[in-house]
Amino acid sequence: MSLFRLDASILPSSSASRSLADLVEAEWVAAHPDSSVVRRDLAVEPVPATAWADVVTSGFVDAEQRTESQLQARALAKTIADELIDAEALLFAVPLYNYGVSQHFKTWFDLAYTDPRIDPQGTALRGKPATLVTVLGGNYAPGTPKEGWDHSTAWLRRVLEDVWGLDLRVVQRPFTLVGVNPALDAFADTAAALKEEAETAATTYGQELAARRGKVA
Repeated sequence: MSLFRLDASILPSSSASRSLADLVEAEWVAAHPDSSVVRRDLAVEPVPATAWADVVTSGFVDAEQRTESQLQARALAKTIADELIDAEALLFAVPLYNYGVSQHFKTWFDLAYTDPRIDPQGTALRGKPATLVTVLGGNYAPGTPKEGWDHSTAWLRRVLEDVWGLDLRVVQRPFTLVGVNPALDAFADTAAALKEEAETAATTYGQELAARRGKVA
């Protein structure tokens, strides 16, 4: 039995997404103390930006003609896919960066997506329980001045829920820059309430994740 956890924050020591993911993981470990947690930290060990292109271009040449970089990229893609397939549950901690998807996560996803077992026609991940933790420096909810500026969460849901078919729950915490950016000081009370709400959701979804553990393909 295992949980796969991916972190994409570039600031491990002060990461809000990691803190929320810790709450989810704690519930999994409490329910399954003998299980293993397989980790992939994209800040500590980022996926090479050239890996996806290496895998794609390797498909146009005979196996014996592939370059060393193409062979390494294909091996990494298989390892990444194996981590997802072999786990009974998945946990992703992915912050919003500059109003868009973390480049570390996008690079990782593109490479994983080359594996035919988890492309749209593959079935290896269909129905597998997963939790996505995402955090936003500001607040882009309906009615806010920057409504619609979060160009990450919807994409993350699309690829994890619709493309890979995961049984997904999403924990989102806005306003993580309150207390960091003085321009947001007026929103301290709102930010505190949203933080508490996200922490409660993380604990609840962690319990659900432990109870919903799926089959290993």
